[in-house]
Amino acid sequence: MKKPFVIGIAGGSASGKTTFTKHLEEALEGISLQILHMDSYFKPKAERPQSPAPVSGKVYMDDNHPETMDLDRLSHDLSDLIAAAEVQVIIVEGLLTLWHEEICRLLDLKLFVECRADERIVRRLRRNMGWGLSFDEIADVYLDLVRYRHDEYVEPSKWKADFILNGSNDTGVALRMIAKYVRDALKAE
Repeated sequence: MKKPFVIGIAGGSASGKTTFTKHLEEALEGISLQILHMDSYFKPKAERPQSPAPVSGKVYMDDNHPETMDLDRLSHDLSDLIAAAEVQVIIVEGLLTLWHEEICRLLDLKLFVECRADERIVRRLRRNMGWGLSFDEIADVYLDLVRYRHDEYVEPSKWKADFILNGSNDTGVALRMIAKYVRDALKAE
């Protein structure tokens, strides 16, 4: 089988990365693909960094720091999937997909889902409250730490993207264009 076409999808917390990935998977129906979700590569809680917030100094488990995920294992798993060539398309989705140099180097198409911070925090509140966290718990960690990690690691990585997508208003146009691009790339090989 030919080398798989590898797509990376990055963006801020609750920007719409997972939703876009799901829609892209549906748009590529009939094509064999595998998705690697960066969230599946969180290190055990005991190994994740504890970081003081830049302003308040309060210490949090820092789930938006590169050291909280086993990015080397993700890179290794991605390399193995590419070498095995058992699927036509591989999608890597997560906050730091475009930040990690080795992962980024393996991507054929780099996408960044952009969404304003106020919308992302509202989405994060809804999602995390559904997981049983309180409004204050979610808001505190976001305001104290997450937004700084976004500025430090996620936001600068968008300039590595081939395309920046609208995470606030999915018109379907970008999805159709990207699906066509991937199908055409697979035919051209």
